[in-house]
Order: sequence, then C-alpha cells, then structure tokens
Amino acid sequence: MTNNIFRKNEKFEVYVSPTKPKNESSDSIHSPYYNWYNLTFKRIIDLAGAFGFMIFFGWWMFPIVAILIKLDSKGPVFFKQTRGGINNTTFNCYKFRSMKIEKEDDLKQATKNDPRVTRIGRILRKTSIDELPQVFNVIYGNMSIVGPRPLIVAQNEEYSKKIKGYENRHLVKPGITGLAQIKGYRGETVLSHSIYFRYKLDIYYIKNWHPLFDIKIMLTTIKSLFEGDDMAY
Repeated sequence: MTNNIFRKNEKFEVYVSPTKPKNESSDSIHSPYYNWYNLTFKRIIDLAGAFGFMIFFGWWMFPIVAILIKLDSKGPVFFKQTRGGINNTTFNCYKFRSMKIEKEDDLKQATKNDPRVTRIGRILRKTSIDELPQVFNVIYGNMSIVGPRPLIVAQNEEYSKKIKGYENRHLVKPGITGLAQIKGYRGETVLSHSIYFRYKLDIYYIKNWHPLFDIKIMLTTIKSLFEGDDMAY
C-alpha cells in the first residue's frame, strides 16, 4: 500500500502526500500556455463575462438582493474583506453581506449552521449569489473569473507555514470559481487534509492552465449552481 492519498477526477489523477508535501519552485509551476497572448485572451473572456453578466442579470438582480438584505437585517449591503491576491498582494474582495455584523468577522470562517448567517444570507450562500459582487473585482483586474479562490490573509499565513510551496498558488490571479471548487472542495476546512487537496488542485490548474480549461470550469460551475452544493453554507 502506498502512503500517498489518491484522488481521481474526471480527466486527471492527483497523488498527494499529506505528511511530506513537495516544495515546488515557481519556475516549474506555470503552464507552457502561460504567455501574453493567452493571458490577453483570458482577460478578454473575464471582461466579456463580467460585463455580460451585469448587462443581462446584474442590473436587475443586484437591486433586488440589496433590498432583501436591508429588509432582513441591519447593516450594509456589501461586505468587504481583505484577501490575498496575485504575487502575495492584497485586495478588497466584495460579497453580498450574508451575516450579522460582528467584531473580528474577517478572522472567522463560516461554519455549517453558523448563527451569524441571516435568513436571506442562507439562501445567498446556498446559491452562491453572495459571491456575485466579485464581478467588480474582475472588472477592476484584481481577480479573474477562474483561478484559485482567494483566502483571508491570516489563513494564507497559517497554511504557508504548514504546506511548503503553498505560496505558489498566488502566482496567478485568484478567481470567483476554480478547479478545487468544482471538485467539491469549498466551504469550511474542517478536515486537516482538505486545504492540502485544494492546494494540489490549484497547483494542477496553474501547471495545466489553458483558456479552454477556464471555459470548461466556468461551464461546470454554471451547472453546479442549478444542481446545488451541500458544501455551500
């Protein structure tokens, strides 16, 4: 029996060792397709997707969600949180507020049946509608539609100490959705190996990135929105 933990996905296989992670150099990480014209195409897809969403859905959906949030609980419509970005920079990540306002919310991860979540917030989180304001981050340029999910700074610092090479997931822009998320790794990191599997999938994405890979992840994400996700809470 091997000591490695095996995870098989639809079109690729990932072997990971939870006890002795490999320290990968940044030079060996980037996909061979990571060049200026493919990145330009990725940026065009990001802007087309973000503006397209706002034109067809956002202009009427955002006001409705804003009204429901204000009727349900006191506080702002949007929630702003500092998260880690490309090359270990930080940026303000925007979401629809789905929780009651409390101190130190930036340091607390949402948990299942979290008492801070409001009534409308539970619906927003279950359907991932709370993440939609991140289209503004995409338009601004500090996020992409597809990429490793951005975490709060405290989490990045914690996981960087536990997983060698963890900072390599910040070699690309973070995304609204990503490979780890469509494979079921989202929400609270209860299991000790959960964040490591997410990291390995993020690195797999960076190493094998291609514009068509992004499109496949986007289509799978749209499909999952209609099917629902038990890890969204």
